[in-house]
Formats: sequence, structure tokens, C-alpha cells
Amino acid sequence: MCRHLAYLGPPVTLAEVLFDPPHSLVRQSWAPRDMRGGGTINADGFGVGWYPGEGEPVRYRRAQPIWSDPTIAQLAAVTRSAAVVAAVRSATVGMAVLDGAAAPFAQGRWLFSHNGVIRGWPDSMVPLAAALPVRDLLTLDAATDSALLWALVRHRLRAGVDAGEAVGRTVTDVAAAAPGSRLNVLLTDGHRVVASVVGHALSVRKTPGSVLLASEPHDDDPGWRSVPEGHLVVATADEMRVRPLPTPVRRAGRAGDG
Repeated sequence: MCRHLAYLGPPVTLAEVLFDPPHSLVRQSWAPRDMRGGGTINADGFGVGWYPGEGEPVRYRRAQPIWSDPTIAQLAAVTRSAAVVAAVRSATVGMAVLDGAAAPFAQGRWLFSHNGVIRGWPDSMVPLAAALPVRDLLTLDAATDSALLWALVRHRLRAGVDAGEAVGRTVTDVAAAAPGSRLNVLLTDGHRVVASVVGHALSVRKTPGSVLLASEPHDDDPGWRSVPEGHLVVATADEMRVRPLPTPVRRAGRAGDG
């Protein structure tokens, strides 16, 4: 299992998102509150993506615990952005631990993160993967379920499918092919963020002019709200909508993933 977040709003330092809150993403890397059977810590890598302007995002990814990398703390203190995606990773047993396996994944202006596991990997995904261009399969960032999930979403984005529809349809397709999967996804282009909730928790804090989505609330602010299971969030800094996923998905089990 992993922990992840997405922020849209007035420019903030990365430290304000990653380090400063009492239950920040960095703290969740070694003291998560809600792993749901998917390990105990998130020490198998981390990644941060942010938008320095209207161009493509910048990423920093490493295959080590976020607390053991001195560079990210220094970088976070001096880097500001109005849009951030970050994740800390607990690798599923048998999957690679390397820089390319850490979210966020990226192409163009898109950043993507997956908190969860695809059951029956890789056999359960063979029919869906077969519909992808061969080049996409040969150029995955890593041989992991998260990288393939990103390839499936990206394929729909390239075909002109709306971001919310691309995430919703992909998640329900994967849930049908691999029942019991955990499929909490974050996708953003720096202006809008889409998030799915399947098998794990996601909380949202919406304020005038900003939105923060996170696997776990970062503090005791009463503004945090839990997103219901089987729902999709589509948000900008100014507005947010929560709706059911296109079709019902079976709730994930609680054991054996990581």
C-alpha cells in the first residue's frame, strides 16, 4: 500500500504540503494510521511532482524512504507550486523497488498516482493489457501494477476521453477483471484533479481557493471530509464534485497486499 496526496491552490512550498503538518505525508511514511492490511510502513520509495508554471511538471523520485533522502527536505523548503502530487510507497511483494516504480508517473502535463494493489497480478490484467499498443507495454516505467494502471488511463486520455471518464472507466474495468483490488487513483494536469476511492480511504479538505486530497488527514482540522467508497472526485481549486463511479465495484479485502 502507499500514501499519496494532491494539492491545488495558491502557491505553497513543497514543505508546507510534505513536511510541516503534524500528520504529514513524511510522517505517514513511517507512522501511517490506516494501511488496511497492506504492510506497516511506506519505505520502498517516494516521489513528488509539481508545476513550476504553465509548462510540464517536474518530478523527483527515489527508491528509498523519504526520511533518508536529505535532498528532498532542502528542495521542499525552497520550491513553490500551485499544484503538487506526492506519494510514499509500500511495494507489493514481488514488485520492483526502483526509482521508476515510484509515483507520480507522468506524460505531458499529466501526473498520476495509485494507492493500492491489483489482485491476481499479472494474469488478471492480460486481457486489458492486450488492448494497449505494444510500445506502451515495452516502455512502462516499471513492471508493476501501478505502472500498467497508468498506461490504461493514459491510453484513454490520448484518445480524447475526459479525465474523469478515463479514470472512472479504467478503475471499473480493472475492478471487474480483478475483484478485490484496491484502486485509489490521483490524476491531475495542474488545474484539475481526479481521484477514485476503491478499497481504501481518501479524505478531502476544501477551502475557498484550494483543495487538498490525501490518503489520511494531515491534521485535526474539522474541514476534512471522507470520500465514500466507490466514488469519484473531480475538483479544481475553486469547486469540487463527488459522484459514484460508473458501475458498482466490489469492496476490496483487507489482507495480503502492500
